[in-house]
Amino acid sequence: MTNFEEVYAVYFDDVYRYLLSLSGSESTAEELTSETFFRAMDALDRFRGECSVRVWLCQIAKNLYYSQLRREKRLAPLEDCRIAEESHEEELEDHSEAARIQELLHALREPYKEVFMWRVYGEKSFRDIGALFGKTENWACVTYHRAKRMIREGLEDD
Repeated sequence: MTNFEEVYAVYFDDVYRYLLSLSGSESTAEELTSETFFRAMDALDRFRGECSVRVWLCQIAKNLYYSQLRREKRLAPLEDCRIAEESHEEELEDHSEAARIQELLHALREPYKEVFMWRVYGEKSFRDIGALFGKTENWACVTYHRAKRMIREGLEDD
């Protein structure tokens, strides 16, 4: 087994779940997971080991996701975006409290949104989350708890 095959086998689920939590779309997560490993395969010999392989892969995945968002924003006409947002909001109103939590989560500013998703959906430790952002474990913990409080307050406002 090659080194890359081992990396793929060990970290595929982590990268996929992370991208799924960011995008909320299985097809987007699948597409970007493939692209992440394709790019990682090309760069594996340049990986310096300054962070864990998981963190490195998820940084590649995050960059690909945000690049895709920027591309989509340039391509989608403004009016289509408004219509999509309105229909999305109506759909969320018809769902359970879980859908409301998801809505509140996606409304959070960065880094609160991403830290919360890493912790809840990615099941990452505060140490790993801090490393992803180049911050401390304590920073990740505080940021997560602030995000959790913002979501709780949003639910109470309803």
